[in-house]
This record gives sequence, structure tokens and C-alpha cells, in this order.
Amino acid sequence: MDWVPIVFIVFKVAVFGTGMFFAIKWHYDQGKKAKEEASERKILTERALDASE
Repeated sequence: MDWVPIVFIVFKVAVFGTGMFFAIKWHYDQGKKAKEEASERKILTERALDASE
């Protein structure tokens, strides 16, 4: 019976650690995606301005 709290604590740490990893990864990927879209939008805008001149 002494091992039950140890197993639950290890399980809890593993679950929260995995959740935190994927949360951080998701936010990092979203930021990277937003930067790429902004860069692409800027390039398209510059091309449109160059074409109109």
C-alpha cells in the first residue's frame, strides 16, 4: 500500500509533463505559422505594389 502514492505521483507528473510539452509546442508552432503568414502577406503586397507601378 505504500507504493500507491508513489505510482500516482509519477503518473501525474508524466501526464502533466506531456501536456505541458504539447501545449508549449502548439503555441510555438502557432507563432511560427503566424510569422510565416505575415511574411508571405508582405511579399504578396510588395509584388502587387511593384506590379501596379
